Amino acid sequence: MGLELVKGVWVLKMDMVATTALAAVLLMLGYQLRKRVSVFDKFCIPAPVLGGFAFSLLALLCKQMGLITFTFTTTLQSPFMIAFFTTVGIGGSLALLKKGGSGLIIYLVSCWFIAVFQNAFGSGLASMLGIHPVLGVMAGAVSLEGGHGAAAAFGPTAEQLGVKGATAVAIASATYGLIAGGLLGGPIAKWLIGKYNVAIKAGEGDYETYDQAIGADKEAGTITSRNILSMMMIVLVIMTFGAWGSAKLKAATGFDLPGYVGAMFVAILLRNLNDGVKLVKLHLKSLDIIADVSIGIFLTMAMMTLRIWELYDLALPLIIILLLQTIALALFAIFILFRALGKDYDAAVMVAGLMGHGLGATPNAVANMGAVCERYGVMSHKAFLIIPLCGAVLIDLVGIPNIVWFINYLTK
Repeated sequence: MGLELVKGVWVLKMDMVATTALAAVLLMLGYQLRKRVSVFDKFCIPAPVLGGFAFSLLALLCKQMGLITFTFTTTLQSPFMIAFFTTVGIGGSLALLKKGGSGLIIYLVSCWFIAVFQNAFGSGLASMLGIHPVLGVMAGAVSLEGGHGAAAAFGPTAEQLGVKGATAVAIASATYGLIAGGLLGGPIAKWLIGKYNVAIKAGEGDYETYDQAIGADKEAGTITSRNILSMMMIVLVIMTFGAWGSAKLKAATGFDLPGYVGAMFVAILLRNLNDGVKLVKLHLKSLDIIADVSIGIFLTMAMMTLRIWELYDLALPLIIILLLQTIALALFAIFILFRALGKDYDAAVMVAGLMGHGLGATPNAVANMGAVCERYGVMSHKAFLIIPLCGAVLIDLVGIPNIVWFINYLTK
């Protein structure tokens, strides 16, 4: 770590340890901001976004005033990112499909369709507006269904392929999506319930909670250092094989499969093999801790190193793309998904969930559904099982390969 004067401007160079330390400080600052400012908590704005984005705004101000610029060593950002996507893959049990019945299948296929549509629609709009079509993908499923995690992961990948400003566009779109998804879900569900005189009652059925469905509710009080260490071992082994597999695939076919995607699919294979033959005991609560730490540090690093000035020339096209994406999702939710799910109370609650994670993230979906159920005094257990299963886990089975394909195809 050092400070030097370059062409009349002070430059603070931060090594790997200093960069990671700053990310940790900003992450904790983000948690404090969310705790103290109710609007951040209401719209489920992640702590890494708050802390990291606050610093990136400060860096922009310092750069514009010619006071100081920052250079970072983000060596650890990639390992944290791969670790997070590995934990996502470990959660991808296909056996979970049986838990939600036909409603889960309808909802999940709808999510997969939306992921493909958002990328095709976004890239098409970007081409019409005269910007690189991959920027439309960044303002598509990468940031909307993918959220800040996918935005921070795929943005740098696109930039390595020559798409300038991809990370800034993806992060900005994901932030927009969190706010829009949180604002629209509840009102749309309320409008559907009123328009169709929906009976305020949940569907019959023995629906579990999300934790019960994945088996995490049985682990209360079992989080130990050894459990966490054993899960870290599994994550690291999967990361190694995932990176190796991605490199072999690229050498053999030329298809650029990022290491974190390879790790995620190795994790999915292991999880589903393990469901059948019980090779290892998975401690899901311990995996959640690893996931929280990994995404916290990796996303904070991505946010604090954001080059906001790259958005200047892209602001108007980006606004147009995001507004049209929002309208398209709302129309799909109202006229297709609501009907396909049966036009009942559960369907309306699930529409609120779709607007939450179809534009933002699964916590938005849960918050939207909670607000609707609180408003009408009836809990939709079906919705609270299906939406987290799809939004947090199963959607990635198609969503991430779809993103990788679009980026590779549009950068040929």
